[in-house]
Amino acid sequence: MDAVNSITLRVKGMTCGACVASVENMVSKVDGVAEVSVNLPLEKATIIAQSAIQLEDLKTTVIAAIERGGFAASDVMPALQVRADAIEDARLRGKKVIVAFTLTIPIFILTMFVADIGKFAGMDKRLLFAMLSILPVYFWSGWEFHSGAWKTLRQGSANMDVLVHLGTTVAVIWSSAVTIAPALDFAPNLLQNADHVFFDGAAFIISFVLLGNYIEAQAKLRATDAIHSLMRLQPKQARVISDEKLGHTQMAEVDEISKGTLIKILAGETIPLDGELIECQASIDESMMSGEPYPIRKKSGDIANAGTIVLDGTIILRVTALSTDTMLANVIQLVEDAQMGKAPIQRLVDRVAAIFVPIVTVLAIIASLYWWQFGDSTAAQFSMTSAELAVMVLVSTLVIACPCALGLATPTALVVGTGIGARYGLLIKGIEALEKSHKTDTLVVDKTGTITTGRPRVSHIELLDSEVKEILSIAAALEFESTHPLSHAIQTSWSNVTSNKPTICDIRTIAGSGLVGDMEGELVAIGNVSLMQEVGIEIGDELSDKLASAAAKGVTIVLVSAGTRLLGWIEARDRIRSTSAMAVKRAKQMGMEVIMLTGDRAEAAQNIADAVAIDQVIAGVKPDEKADHIKRLQSQGKTVAMIGDGINDAAALTIADVGLAMGAGSQIALESADIVLVRDDLVDAVSALQLGQATMSRIRINLVWAFGYNIIGIPLAMGLLLPWTGWLLPPAFAAAAMSMSSVSVVSNSLLLKWWKPLQN
Repeated sequence: MDAVNSITLRVKGMTCGACVASVENMVSKVDGVAEVSVNLPLEKATIIAQSAIQLEDLKTTVIAAIERGGFAASDVMPALQVRADAIEDARLRGKKVIVAFTLTIPIFILTMFVADIGKFAGMDKRLLFAMLSILPVYFWSGWEFHSGAWKTLRQGSANMDVLVHLGTTVAVIWSSAVTIAPALDFAPNLLQNADHVFFDGAAFIISFVLLGNYIEAQAKLRATDAIHSLMRLQPKQARVISDEKLGHTQMAEVDEISKGTLIKILAGETIPLDGELIECQASIDESMMSGEPYPIRKKSGDIANAGTIVLDGTIILRVTALSTDTMLANVIQLVEDAQMGKAPIQRLVDRVAAIFVPIVTVLAIIASLYWWQFGDSTAAQFSMTSAELAVMVLVSTLVIACPCALGLATPTALVVGTGIGARYGLLIKGIEALEKSHKTDTLVVDKTGTITTGRPRVSHIELLDSEVKEILSIAAALEFESTHPLSHAIQTSWSNVTSNKPTICDIRTIAGSGLVGDMEGELVAIGNVSLMQEVGIEIGDELSDKLASAAAKGVTIVLVSAGTRLLGWIEARDRIRSTSAMAVKRAKQMGMEVIMLTGDRAEAAQNIADAVAIDQVIAGVKPDEKADHIKRLQSQGKTVAMIGDGINDAAALTIADVGLAMGAGSQIALESADIVLVRDDLVDAVSALQLGQATMSRIRINLVWAFGYNIIGIPLAMGLLLPWTGWLLPPAFAAAAMSMSSVSVVSNSLLLKWWKPLQN
């Protein structure tokens, strides 16, 4: 999503999928709007402008369009403030529920169980008391439905409020007319002879819908618990060291602290910003950021992240990121962006929701007219007159239809799934990644830094025409500015042997092969066999056999040359992660084919593959060729997930159907991958795919429930089975069923909160 060309607004007053469709339709008609996406549970609208020019004017126009449609729109407030407002709204709704049910119970008793308590001015007292009791329920507890309905209708659209308003209003008007008809000489016989009133139905409709909305509001709050708990991790203030020599400190707002500032954090405090430890060490609890169950011991030079907790000692931190650029801030932004995503099926649902209410209203009127006309003959066994039957069918059909469940089916599961993933350090960047992870049948895994730790050490130096100091000095000089994991291993080994380093200029990287440079007019090189051959070094059969034998031990080999001399080679061994074998096993159990894709020699790659039970190895692949191999697998009809370190594998991660990058600190990882893992742990990659499958499963169940409920409920309310079975849903039952449909969808999504990642 292009933040430069986008506007994010808070939209209040939406109650169902029809509301979402209505807002999107209104905003899309505004000149200058290229795309709009509205999220119901988050109450957010993201608008992509056709141009970044005059975004403020466009925002003003969009807000006006939304407000004309009966909704409230404003700039996005801080998420924690939005949550506080939501909690307050839920409390008010809870009070309305209490008032509604307190009055509904006596209304129900008066209309259903009390036979006769006398008359007043010719009117039945029990019905009169019921009519008076429903007024607070209808006008105060149910006011949000009536006002929302009229605002929506004025714009020529319709939503759930319209259905509730029409259903309750018809029931109250009919029942009130029947109640006061005996006191009016001019009242028609239709009302004079009617015996059935629907005060209890109208009261139960408002009460049950309010109760459902209240439970739904509480569930939405629980759905966003994970992301809001992350937001609360970062302290508002930090202890800044104002005098480094004397150790004086003063409190400062985190938002005002710049890079390079020294801050002090005491034992038990939460680290406010990302930074590097300076001359100190401490155990740090990272469980709230990465799900890592055990504290991590960190020392000077290590990076500590905002939101983690210092367990012992006092640490000094040199700030390396502003408050808006910390890993915690990036995690929160990733999750918020992901939660605004929409699956293709949800876009279809939104289109259905846009026409759902008008269609249901028409069906309700048709069914009501039918029973008014033919009720006496078609359902003669029913105790109601045709007019009373028509009213009941109209009210029940209007009320039971529920676009809410349709609108909540996908976003609630997405909010919970991405939130719970963030809690365990699994950052899912969008609904597309979730959809594709569900279909993944092939898992491609990089070797260095993925299956292995990515921190190799020099294990052996084979000398052919050199001394140890010479080969290490040339290798270290060539690798001095390299970011390859082998570079650090060579530098460390060199520093343990000598401090002399030759001057090498014009150092060039040969992609996928190694490095070459000029040392006093002589060409020096470090890299693989193909590079040696390219610079004129002859590799005979005997030497090839020796190299193959060495690589079969599972080590990575780099050859070093000077001029036409092959000085020898350096062997580096990288430790396999303790969780790699289990991760491969779990991936296979999930039905995935696991393939190793590496630039290393085939012998070394096969040794590592055998250790973790990977059956297929593609070795000797240059970084720019990895993407081609991913495309080849995709051309075979496979859905491919690629796991890499997010640096050398950036192109392959982008091409893969699902790209998973290990290590959220890499900016390339954040940009290239679909799923980013906070921890460098291969088992987390498999857990992320498993979470994607679990989330998509909840979405599918939600949609089946939402559509199935309406497909079954609406015909029952219309009385299609009445002539044969005598089944007809009373308004109170219809209201209860409608409310529970939304609650069931949200509750099903909340089951994801109990999801746990694979354990090491």
